[in-house]
Amino acid sequence: MLNRRLLLALTAGLSLAAVAASIPAHAAGERVKAVASFSILGDLVREVGGDRVEVATLVGANGDAHVYEPTPADARKLGEAQLLFENGLAFESWLPRLLRASGFAGIRVVVSEGITPRAFRGEDDGHDHADGHGGGHADHRHGVEDPHAWQNVANAVIYVKNIAAALEKADPDHAAAYRERATAYAARLAALDAKLKARFGAIPEARRKVVTTHDAFGYFGSAYGIAFLGPRGVSTESEASASDVARIIDQIREDGITAVFLENITSPKLTEQIASATGVKVGGRLYSDALAAPGEPASTYIGLVESNAARLIEALGGTP
Repeated sequence: MLNRRLLLALTAGLSLAAVAASIPAHAAGERVKAVASFSILGDLVREVGGDRVEVATLVGANGDAHVYEPTPADARKLGEAQLLFENGLAFESWLPRLLRASGFAGIRVVVSEGITPRAFRGEDDGHDHADGHGGGHADHRHGVEDPHAWQNVANAVIYVKNIAAALEKADPDHAAAYRERATAYAARLAALDAKLKARFGAIPEARRKVVTTHDAFGYFGSAYGIAFLGPRGVSTESEASASDVARIIDQIREDGITAVFLENITSPKLTEQIASATGVKVGGRLYSDALAAPGEPASTYIGLVESNAARLIEALGGTP
């Protein structure tokens, strides 16, 4: 019966506060119950929270947040949580509906607060920004600001600070521990950021051009001096047309691009088609909006960034 009521609320947008009841107040010795909207954010919360925080993630490893459909189990997780960590910048277009269904009564934490948002490229780049990725699905609307801010490691440091501040407020008895973990993790991120700038900076600028099929790497490109190119109107929600493919093939040939990359949340079909037509190599898999499965190198945020950087540097002829 409960599952049916939750499912009805998810599909109709009705409130289920009675199902979720009230969130129990945090008591000394209890773990903080937190929900993260997607896997990358869940890893950051775990790094800061350590054993003091029980983290549930909604969109899991290799999951595509752009086409995600919440489940009754998600509503239950959220209804029991004290904290919800979300990216913001219109990334989680499905979240308002889930919040209504869950009766969530805790604290919402927008981890991108304080970053400088990057605008999606102008309409002359060929991207239909009605939904941020050209799929034309209003339910997955992003708006004009690029939500993929975590792709710049310096922004991840801001995410970590916001996560720590929220945990300190929710669990003041362990505030010092959260601050200590956040400081140590932020130092690792700062070192990674500096390393990436040095390694990509050593590659001639003319070679720093790659093709991907999803406009998710703008922050990474701006931070580390790489031009990420993609075909018009292609999103994780729709397939490329013949004209899309022809356009990107022309661009590869004109710009002398040497590598095309597929992503962990998209089908490899388009990437393989472009590579076959142009003779450029498939540089490997990049992780954009989701971590890899547990046990794989990109199953943590730092592992994701390091994996992406290694593949890009190799494809661009740099020194790993």
